[in-house]
Amino acid sequence: MSTSLPLLVQARDPVSQAGVVAELDDWPEVRVVDDAPSAEVAIVVTDEVDDETVRMLKALQHTGCTRVVLVATRIDDAGLVIAVEAGASGLLRREEATASALVGAVRLAAVGDGSVPPDLLGRLLRQVGRLQRQVLVPRGLSFAGLSEREVKVLRLVADGLDTGEIARNLSYSERTIKNVIHDVTTRLQLRNRSQAVAYAMREGLI
Repeated sequence: MSTSLPLLVQARDPVSQAGVVAELDDWPEVRVVDDAPSAEVAIVVTDEVDDETVRMLKALQHTGCTRVVLVATRIDDAGLVIAVEAGASGLLRREEATASALVGAVRLAAVGDGSVPPDLLGRLLRQVGRLQRQVLVPRGLSFAGLSEREVKVLRLVADGLDTGEIARNLSYSERTIKNVIHDVTTRLQLRNRSQAVAYAMREGLI
C-alpha cells in the first residue's frame, strides 16, 4: 500500500504547473492528484500575491484543502501578510523551489507545520508587530481577540466569582460585566461563559 502524500499542484500558467509536476515525478514521498478533495496538501505557483492568487488560496480552503505551500516569484511585505491571511502555511521563492525544497515544505505542511525562508519570517514578524502596535493596542485588543478588561473578567469567572462579585472586584456595574461577557461569547461564537473561560485558558490568557 502506497504511503505517498496526495498532492495537488496549481499554477497560473500551464508551463509552470507542468514544470513542478515533472520536478516531483521522481519523489516517492508525494503523489500528484488532479482534484483538491483528494489532496492532503496543495502547491500554488504564482508570480506575485495578487487578487487572483488570493482567490486560488481561498478556493482551496473551501474545498477542504487547507494546507497550502505558496511558491511565488516576488513576495513583498504586503503580499507576505496577505498570503498568510489567505491560508498559506508554507512559502517559497520560485528561485529556491527545488524539488527537495518543495517536498520538504509539503511534508511540513502535511503535519500542520509552516515553512518560511528566514528573511521572510523576519519580515512577517515585523509586520505582525506593526499590526499589534498600530491597530490592536490602540483598540485595547490582543491577537487572542480579547481586551485587557475582558481577560480580567474571564479570570474572575474562572475563579468562581458571580457577576456581582466581579463587578465589585473591578469597580464596574453588573450591567457592564454582563455586557463584557456577552460581547466575548458573541464575538468568538461561544455558547456561554464556561466556553469563554475554556477559550481563554487554551490561549494561555488565564
